[in-house]
Amino acid sequence: MSAPPPSDELVRLMVVATPWARALGFGVQSAGEARARLSVEWREDLVGDPQTGVIAGGVVSALLDHACGASVMAALSAPQVIATLDLRIDYMRGAVPRRTLYADAHCYKVTRSVAFVRAVAFEDGAGDPVANATAAFMLTGRPRTW
Repeated sequence: MSAPPPSDELVRLMVVATPWARALGFGVQSAGEARARLSVEWREDLVGDPQTGVIAGGVVSALLDHACGASVMAALSAPQVIATLDLRIDYMRGAVPRRTLYADAHCYKVTRSVAFVRAVAFEDGAGDPVANATAAFMLTGRPRTW
């Protein structure tokens, strides 16, 4: 039996294997030790309000959800099928137009069947968040293959 791929490779596979993450242009900045940082570059087709140029809230939600799931994958000893059980997002402000948005997620607790995560979306630093998230993910125990 071969060893599982390192966390960063696993998270990159997760982004590539998810059609909507590919379509939105998610990128992996870093992953490892129960943490993941993903990004999405501003694009006109991702704008929610054409008058302000602010990226759509759904893109922010998707980025946070995917970063949370990526941090869970980075926390597991072997890849398995996971599913979002609960995701709460508190929006602080609109994202700055024409700026890359980042999401940092940390899986801080893994039980036999549930993983718990905190995350933040921002442009320049987590100290000025666009949104904060907390999430819980179901761990199925079924091996994840791509």
